[in-house]
Amino acid sequence: MLIEAYRDIKYLLNRGYRKSVALNFVANHYRLGKEERHLLARCVFSDSWIEEVRRKLLSPEEVMGKVLGIDGFNVLITLESLLEGRAILCEDGLVRDLKYQGKYRVSGRTPELLAEIATALGELGVEKAVVFYGKSTPRSGEVKRLTEEKLKEAGVFGEVRLVKSPDFELKTFEIVATADTGVIAKTIGVFDLPAYIGKKLGKTPPTFVEVLRRWEPS
Repeated sequence: MLIEAYRDIKYLLNRGYRKSVALNFVANHYRLGKEERHLLARCVFSDSWIEEVRRKLLSPEEVMGKVLGIDGFNVLITLESLLEGRAILCEDGLVRDLKYQGKYRVSGRTPELLAEIATALGELGVEKAVVFYGKSTPRSGEVKRLTEEKLKEAGVFGEVRLVKSPDFELKTFEIVATADTGVIAKTIGVFDLPAYIGKKLGKTPPTFVEVLRRWEPS
């Protein structure tokens, strides 16, 4: 049933339907549950979008010496999910979380995650890292301070900003680290920072096709 729903959504997306409209129509038709809807919403894209991201997706070598705009909480949530085994490699080649989580929740693991991010940025050799956090998220000031601390420890030149809308700020950058489609559509290049870190740590997420098959009854 889920595979049939996927095929229907894919068809509608390729015909130009908005994802929210296509998803709602198909999910209601097949009476999909919350988790199934979430999986399809996160991972299914039109063929044209997949091609666009494929052209924009950068290798580690292509990030070296560049200014990188970073969607702070997006990267944190994705990386945390990846290390917990709750992330997926979506159709467009980007890793996304499968949590039902809106805003990032600071935990005892946050400093460790930020250290991994800072270390990775140092290894990548970016010219400058500019990290944006939404200031409305609880304890965002604490996360900003921790990020600045970890960047300094890793010897990474960068700055951390608390802003009303990270998406708005990121759209002004040529290269970004985010899985947000609205931002990616406005930029020249995208780098999957959580996937890069996960690979270093031996954490490779399943692909959407693999998860889709698991969902189907045997």
